[in-house]
Amino acid sequence: MKKWVFISLFILCTVCVGIYIAPLFQNGVDVKIAEKGDEVNSTNTEKKEITKEQIYKGDLLLVNKDYPVQKDSIRSDIINVFQNTELVRGYVVHDRNLRLSKDILRNFLKIVDAAEKEGVHYFLISSGYRDFKEQRNLYEKMGSDYALPAGYSEHNLGLSLDVGSTQMKMEKAPEGKWIEDNVWKYGFVLRYPKNKSNITGIQYEPWHIRYVGWPHSAIMQKKKFTLEEYLDFLKEKKEISTNVGGEKYKVSYYKVSKNTTINVPVNQHYEISGNNMDGVIVTVHK
Repeated sequence: MKKWVFISLFILCTVCVGIYIAPLFQNGVDVKIAEKGDEVNSTNTEKKEITKEQIYKGDLLLVNKDYPVQKDSIRSDIINVFQNTELVRGYVVHDRNLRLSKDILRNFLKIVDAAEKEGVHYFLISSGYRDFKEQRNLYEKMGSDYALPAGYSEHNLGLSLDVGSTQMKMEKAPEGKWIEDNVWKYGFVLRYPKNKSNITGIQYEPWHIRYVGWPHSAIMQKKKFTLEEYLDFLKEKKEISTNVGGEKYKVSYYKVSKNTTINVPVNQHYEISGNNMDGVIVTVHK
């Protein structure tokens, strides 16, 4: 009798844990516009000065033909991937000189590990960070149909990478399908999706993923937003709240002219990212 009681309790606990965790890995992301006065511990905040330089730093920087990469925007943790063997597992490195942000690479490993559990395991990284000189050489070699001028490519940031399959083209590969359906769970987005070239200015690229962080990737997935559309959405709404798998966040946009002072919570985690245009995005984990 005791044996069956134990088994029943074990099954019940497993189900409860599954119910709690599952929403984090489903498309059911509740996004709502914050009510007036819906603030994060408004009585427990402090003033923080935002300088104009912060517009050009962070994970939500928009880089396209209109907004180039600033030198201060480039990630400071760029490494040679091939030389960091402890971070090379579950995927092939196409080029021994390939570089990428160390933090972004660690986040990519979460993708590789998760895909491996579902039998998808033929990934390769074909391109990561490029400095302006490398981008200039690529542009001169490939032309404007296949490359962007130096400073106008996301690859100049260190936040993006081109992911391929060792078996076939990404359009047909299981790796490509997995990337399209799942990278948002790990803070990445498919930066140039289908039927959005009129917005991004770039044709569909099933291999190019970009790190934007959580919960932004979840909101973009739910709303089917490109980065351009998402940043415009935030500028229009000024503030939104979102519930992702039971975790609550507040995302706020602030226009920055010279120096701006904003309120930030004292005892809650928050992150600040520029948009590379005219302001910053403050993300508070409630």
